[in-house]
Amino acid sequence: MTEYDDIEDARPVAGRVAVPPKLALLRSKLGQKAKQEPKFRFYALYGHLLRMDVLETALAVVASRKGRNTPGVDGVTMDQIVSAEGGTAELLAQVREQLAAHAYRPQAVKRVYIEKANGKLRPLGIPTIRDRVVQTAMLLTLEPIFDADFLDCSHGFRPGRSAQDAVEEVHANLRAGYTAVYDADVKGYFDSIPHDKLMKGLEARISDGSMLRLIRLFLRAPVQDGKGPPQRMAGGTPQGGVISPLLANSFLHWFDRSFFAMSGPATWAKARLVRYADDFVVMARYVGRQLVGFIEETIEGRLGLTLNREKTRILKLTEEGAALDFLGYRFRWSRSHRRGGGPRYWRVEASPASQKRARDKVRERTSARYCFMPIPDVIQRVNSVLRGWLQYFSKGHPACARWNLIRFAEERLVRHLRRRSQRPYRPPEGVSLHQHAHDLGLLALKESPG
Repeated sequence: MTEYDDIEDARPVAGRVAVPPKLALLRSKLGQKAKQEPKFRFYALYGHLLRMDVLETALAVVASRKGRNTPGVDGVTMDQIVSAEGGTAELLAQVREQLAAHAYRPQAVKRVYIEKANGKLRPLGIPTIRDRVVQTAMLLTLEPIFDADFLDCSHGFRPGRSAQDAVEEVHANLRAGYTAVYDADVKGYFDSIPHDKLMKGLEARISDGSMLRLIRLFLRAPVQDGKGPPQRMAGGTPQGGVISPLLANSFLHWFDRSFFAMSGPATWAKARLVRYADDFVVMARYVGRQLVGFIEETIEGRLGLTLNREKTRILKLTEEGAALDFLGYRFRWSRSHRRGGGPRYWRVEASPASQKRARDKVRERTSARYCFMPIPDVIQRVNSVLRGWLQYFSKGHPACARWNLIRFAEERLVRHLRRRSQRPYRPPEGVSLHQHAHDLGLLALKESPG
């Protein structure tokens, strides 16, 4: 399942930096060609990777990411490349030379584990900086082609689309009466995509053998897990790789196409599909055996993936107590909060798990370990959590969750101020500690985004 932290940094590649006019024109022409000729197979793509405007833009995108100084297996960070003799120009010259000679070989992907909301660990692959640059150059070239094919139900990792768009579509479907939901969970999606099926799907649009070969090399790059020898994976595209979201999207695109085909449930069940990467819900007026059979046969039989039966659920959201959690939001059929009552309505707000994750982040950034840090720096770190969270959860009915989070941040900062010294912390006369926290710069409710 897609994590909220993934969504925070899921801007499409060209949305991160200014794209040079000639490269923007190239991307536009590729997208137009793909849109006008859905069966056209692109045969001259690899040469675009040798263009300096493509490589320079790719490097700028990698440098703009928050993980720019997270090294791969070679231990090299972006700052080290910039400060080295020859700098980034030397790196790009080496990469271009190797690509031109068809001698480029990806290095192993470093595997790390990050804690999920449920306490379990999620594997993340970290390519080297040079591999990130090449993958980004590939993405700059391939993204407009495949994005032209993707259907409107697909919202993840696409230019001009966002998780909030998917949330609004789910909300609209509920209001339209599509209240029976198949809430799917694909088990270990990024690590389980079959390479042969993935490549067959890519070949429907790409006939350039050099580009396909380079994609295969990245798919087959070994994974360095701890101190053991690198291991080649039988399938999957490691989550964390720059090109992984596009490849993963292109694979589930075949599920989207089957769903909306004349023989699919969008026709015979009038069902609706909303997908963000590997998170998707199927919404209908009734989820019967035939609809369930289609989803499971397509996902598991045709695509070779595995549904997590423990987490996959069929919901009837008009039932008392039923709720759908999707992309960090919770959807439920709620009683009116007006005085004197009123009609029920579809309430959309941050899920309890999402609110807990935000509180945990604020709690960590105001813990005793940061008593050495200047108060303005502590407040800045807390505000960065608040702004990002409040911006993302601005849809639906956010007021209660926003108020609760900012009040929690106040309490935590007051507690932090009191523990910084053996002497009691004293705000200015006539000012409460809670108000003083905002006077010091803590985000106030009226200043919060949304």
